[in-house]
Amino acid sequence: MKFNFLVFLALLTFTLNSSLADEGSKDISFYAGTFDVIDKEGDDQTSLFGIEHRNPTLFRDTFLGKFSPVTGGFMTGDSSVYLYTGVEGQYGIGPLKILPSFTPGVYEKGDGKDLGNVLEFKSEIKLGFDIFENSQIGYSYSHISNNNWGDTNPGTDNQQITFSKNF
Repeated sequence: MKFNFLVFLALLTFTLNSSLADEGSKDISFYAGTFDVIDKEGDDQTSLFGIEHRNPTLFRDTFLGKFSPVTGGFMTGDSSVYLYTGVEGQYGIGPLKILPSFTPGVYEKGDGKDLGNVLEFKSEIKLGFDIFENSQIGYSYSHISNNNWGDTNPGTDNQQITFSKNF
């Protein structure tokens, strides 16, 4: 089921964005990591796998920096699913990219951790390094919580290794 979900999400991402994107302007990231990395009890910590899309033609330069919409989703080893869309900033120092993002999304706990609400908010900071032309590898750390809008708000901290390619 996990593999089918990721294939479906990848196809959906490509399909929805192909009408908006010009040829050669698809930035796709695949990532894997640990969900609930700071789980004190150790009962909710599991793996996560995800995919993310950015459209470089929609980047906007503002007085705060360069911003772009970002859409993606991940699935955990406990069948939890998080689908999100939001905004990502991009700041560069040579080959190093600093990419903060904020992405509200929909969370389904599956057999995993109950985050207290369907609507959750992900704040993330990613460090990326240019490795080849149009390719990047990176590390990201994110926090997901519901801003105390749910019955409970345990939150979760996650870390991922990311590979991005601009097609």
